[in-house]
Order: sequence, then C-alpha cells, then structure tokens
Amino acid sequence: MIEIRGLRKTYGEVEAVRGIDLTVARGEVFALLGPNGAGKTTTVEILEGHRERSAGDVSVLGFDPGRGERAFKARIGIVLQETSVDRYLTVAEAIDLFRSYYPSPLPRAQVIDLVGLADQANTRVGKLSGGQMRRLDMALGLAGDPELLFLDEPTTGFDPAARRNAWEVIRNLAGLGKTIFLTTHYMDEAQYLADRVAIIVGGVIVAEGPPGNLAGRDVARTRVRFELSPDSPGLPPSLRERAEIEGGRVTMQLDDPLPVLHELTGWALSQGVELIGLHVAQPSLEDVYLELTGSAAAEDDAPPAPERRRRRRRR
Repeated sequence: MIEIRGLRKTYGEVEAVRGIDLTVARGEVFALLGPNGAGKTTTVEILEGHRERSAGDVSVLGFDPGRGERAFKARIGIVLQETSVDRYLTVAEAIDLFRSYYPSPLPRAQVIDLVGLADQANTRVGKLSGGQMRRLDMALGLAGDPELLFLDEPTTGFDPAARRNAWEVIRNLAGLGKTIFLTTHYMDEAQYLADRVAIIVGGVIVAEGPPGNLAGRDVARTRVRFELSPDSPGLPPSLRERAEIEGGRVTMQLDDPLPVLHELTGWALSQGVELIGLHVAQPSLEDVYLELTGSAAAEDDAPPAPERRRRRRRR
C-alpha cells in the first residue's frame, strides 16, 4: 500500500526528513511515532499528497502522491486533528456532503453506524460534544470508502472512556480490511492498535517493528524494584554493583534478569529478608520510545514561516 525509498525533505538549509525507507502492507495498522519536530508530520503530508518531497521514491496505492491525481484521492481518507464543517449542517448532511466528493462512497447509514453517531444523525454539527465531533471527523474520512485511511492524532483531547471507544472504532475498521496509517503521541494507543510501528527522530527512522518486539530491544532493559526494611542486611556485592539504592529503595535495570533474580531471591530466602513490593517490569513501547527520543534535539518539522500553511482536506 505504501512504499518509501530514500525520502528526503528540505526547507532551505533545514533537512526535516533524511532519507527514510518504509513499507506498509495491505490491511495493516501502521503507527508512525516521534516527538514534535522529528519529521513525522512532513512525512505524512508527503504521503497524502499535501507536500512535495525533495528527493526519494514514494508510492501510495501504486500512485505518486505528488502528482495529485483524482484517482489517488478517491482511494484515500484523511482524518485530521480538526476538520472545519459548517456548524449548521446536521451530522447526516455533513456526511452526505463528503460522500458526494467520491465515486463510490459508503452508504450514509453504514458510516454513521461505524462511528457510533446513530443517535446524533439529525443533530447540528454546532451542537455536538468534543467527542462526538471527533467521531464526525472519522466519519468524514470514511465517507468515500477509502482503501487507505490516514489518522492524525485521532484521540487527542479524549477522556479515557472516549479513547477506548475510538480504539474500538479503529479496530473495527481494520477488521473491514482497511489499511490504516496512524500518528499518535500515546504509546498505549500505538501498542494496542498497531501491527507495526516506526519511531522517527531528527528525520531518521531509529526503530521499526511490531510493538511487542520493539519493546524487547536492548535499549530498554527489564526493571526490578523493591524495598528493604531498615534492619535488613546489605545486599551482597554482586547484587549491590547492579543496583541503584536510595534509602531502602532498590532499583535494578537488567539486560538478562533471570540469573540476577535467581541470586536475589536465593539471598533473600537464605537471610530471611523480605523484598517489600518486589516488582519486575519488562520494557514497554513507551520505555523504548523515551530512551530513543528523550535525548534527541528537536528538529524543525515545518517550513519557514512564509511557506507554512494549514493542512486542509483537498478534493
């Protein structure tokens, strides 16, 4: 569905994207993650056909998105962080308006059901809550029955319950065979939804793979935490050298935790020591993300001010 080779984008002397390679398979949910200024937005806008690349090869659905062909636009859907819709239209009217832009749109009732707005079908846009408005944004992106759907921070500003509901909508879309290209700042969202993720830092892809496998990288190690009571004997030297100790709190970060845990629990049993609140946590996607991006200097991910423009839905 998407194939990128050697993609570059420069704004004057600033190189926002520095030769990245990516592929996205049909039916896949793919998440592109990165801090502000990493090149994420620039990359997505190039894929959508909203921004010209400086170098490299890009194929989306077999098209060069930079050519802006009508047949290409008819096969993609875009859900931006915010969409301007006439506030006096009803939900049904707004969906019908967007359906009219496409040659083979989804039936209006199906779109409304997919995003859970059946009870608001005749409600005017200006009367919708924030969560309902975000569902309408999703509906407008789905109106044309796209093969490929771009979701830009789909749950920003949602409360936890609304986020979970949105995740189920996205899961349902994936179940229908849609290919989804997702950007998000929520690592739990990417871990729950994505088949594969890529992390971009400073215009370069620094990690790529399934969320579970990515979390197994050496960059993030298993964390062991526990407390010792004030009257406990000190840890043996072989364990102390691996530990960070603050008062009675002990933290270990381990590449290979099993031998150390065996030694630790054996010592505790032999000495009658309680390991208070013993907690062993494998690295999460968020751990990997923070270690890969935490020390990265932010790059300018937007063109200089004269060229800056608001992202809009194009027809």
